[in-house]
Amino acid sequence: MGLDALVPLAMTVAIFLLLVDLMHRRQRWAARYPPGPMPLPGLGNLLHVDFQNTPNSFNQLRRRFGDVFSLQLAWTPVVVLNGLEAVREALVTRGEDTADRPPVPIYQVLGYGPRSQGVFLARYGPAWREQRRFSVSTLRNLGLGKKSLEQWVTEEAACLCAAFANYAGCPFRPNGLLDKAVTNVIASLTCGRRFEYDDPRFLRLLDLVQKALEEGSGFLLEVLNAIPDLLRIPGVAGKVLRSQKAFLAQLDELLNEHRMTWDPAQPPRDLTDAFLAEMEKAKENPESSFNDENLRMVVADLFLAGMVTTSTTLAWGLLLMILHPDVQRRVQQEIDDVIGGVRRPEMGDQTRMPYTTAVTHEVQRFGDIVPLGVTHMTSHDIEVQGFLIPKGTTLFTNLSSVLKDEANWEKPFRFHPEHFLDAQGNFVKPEAFLPFSAGRRACLGEPLARMELFLFFTCLLQRFSFSVPAGQPQPSHSHFVAFLVTPSPYQLCAVPR
Repeated sequence: MGLDALVPLAMTVAIFLLLVDLMHRRQRWAARYPPGPMPLPGLGNLLHVDFQNTPNSFNQLRRRFGDVFSLQLAWTPVVVLNGLEAVREALVTRGEDTADRPPVPIYQVLGYGPRSQGVFLARYGPAWREQRRFSVSTLRNLGLGKKSLEQWVTEEAACLCAAFANYAGCPFRPNGLLDKAVTNVIASLTCGRRFEYDDPRFLRLLDLVQKALEEGSGFLLEVLNAIPDLLRIPGVAGKVLRSQKAFLAQLDELLNEHRMTWDPAQPPRDLTDAFLAEMEKAKENPESSFNDENLRMVVADLFLAGMVTTSTTLAWGLLLMILHPDVQRRVQQEIDDVIGGVRRPEMGDQTRMPYTTAVTHEVQRFGDIVPLGVTHMTSHDIEVQGFLIPKGTTLFTNLSSVLKDEANWEKPFRFHPEHFLDAQGNFVKPEAFLPFSAGRRACLGEPLARMELFLFFTCLLQRFSFSVPAGQPQPSHSHFVAFLVTPSPYQLCAVPR
């Protein structure tokens, strides 16, 4: 084909793409649609967002366009919600209409589909309700909020303290050990087992989790989700999701081994047993969400979300203790007064430890580890803060804008445990404390996370004093990886008390 013939063809394709783009953006000109930056044909606002630091991009756009602004990611309409009022209006007041999740085309490559949506990315409907009820009730039956699970966590905390003690006060990075301890709690709940910290298979699993998280962000991933036809290019999806596929393969091995030891006549040992029992009941129901594929996705969701969020919060907690030794000493004094130096901490101690409780909450607020929550999607046309948001719009809830809102916190950009104490020193929890999001899709693992955070944190502070290694500068930076804000790598010294 000659050059003269290619030019008209190229112009035709370009005009076609512009028309399609205009069609997808037609709601931008609707009355009272949220303002936003001017999108480019085809790409929309993809170039307006730094996907290596999305929260910072959204905060800059908020200063330009206000608490409710719009974006166009290729052909996907997006609205970003900022501030307590807008977030609560969308997730709580209009909770039924914003509880859906947008489709994530790239995850279909991993096996997510109509009958295998897991818990966190599942579309809002009967399957999600079924799995949400199952997960909440099963965690409760396995001991959440009871002494049995509490003992499980405190025993793992003792193993973690022993691992810290092995360093004999020498500098080390705590993140790997924190990952191991928290993952063992999740493994106990889901698969009824714990791993030794030096188990090669365990180390491989943890390594794949970290790599899978790093794969789960970036400009290329957003482009593939926004233009899913690109996934048809041979080898693209496999390359982008290599570690996530390897993680699921290793999880399959664990589940298959576990299935071989399952006895339906015995009470469930863990969540996998309980799921297999539900699969037996649902054999004749083709509409049930209890199937082999969904078992894999539910366990994967709990592993990924349950491990990385709690271990990252603990990493922030220890970092903040070495940066604020006065706070650390005050926490230890309260531990000594209430618990002493021998008895293991218990959840019952929390009500008598307002300062320690305030510190753990301030760690979550200041660490702000999931700044954008998980995306939502409108299932009906709604109105938020006077703006009209059409059905099918993807919603980003900027939780960071709530946790660090100058209107709700005295010192939003500083670590200040007094945010959670009244004038008498009693613990209080402000309405703007939303690290677990809100509404129908609020994190189902919140009770477990709160238990782990309190017990691990108090056990560590009971046994050790933490400090910046001699001669090293104080660490102070954080970085955005996938959906997480994590501390930059740091070392500490853990000196037995």
